[in-house]
Amino acid sequence: MPRASRRSLPVDGFAAVKAAGLALPGVVCDTKYDGSPRLVLGGCFMAGMATHPSAEAHSLVVRVDLEERTLLLDEAPDTYYVTDYYRKHPVVLVHLSRIEHDALHDLLAMSRQLTALKRGRRRRGYGRRFPPDRSTRAGA
Repeated sequence: MPRASRRSLPVDGFAAVKAAGLALPGVVCDTKYDGSPRLVLGGCFMAGMATHPSAEAHSLVVRVDLEERTLLLDEAPDTYYVTDYYRKHPVVLVHLSRIEHDALHDLLAMSRQLTALKRGRRRRGYGRRFPPDRSTRAGA
């Protein structure tokens, strides 16, 4: 599990986030509709700068498993947090000024794995509102 430590990232740490994320296979950096930077894997959100007013300045929002989020919040509440707005989503907020580079890399690697699983389910049609029409298959 990623841990916070004594050596933290600079407050304007998206450059460090980008570097750590791009070191992972298949991860690319793009921008959201509002122009804020984010990391994606196969078009699926992985991490980005938190833009909702409920988040504190210079915070990163990262896709995580809800169980993992609970562990992060319990282990390092000064580094990881969640607001009511983000609580319903499988993400955690990170104070960039309070996370060390190695912990950030581990957190992004975890996020990449979770995002790859989501992307795989999406490609197979799971999670879609309506299942694909099977009546048009040959022999049906």
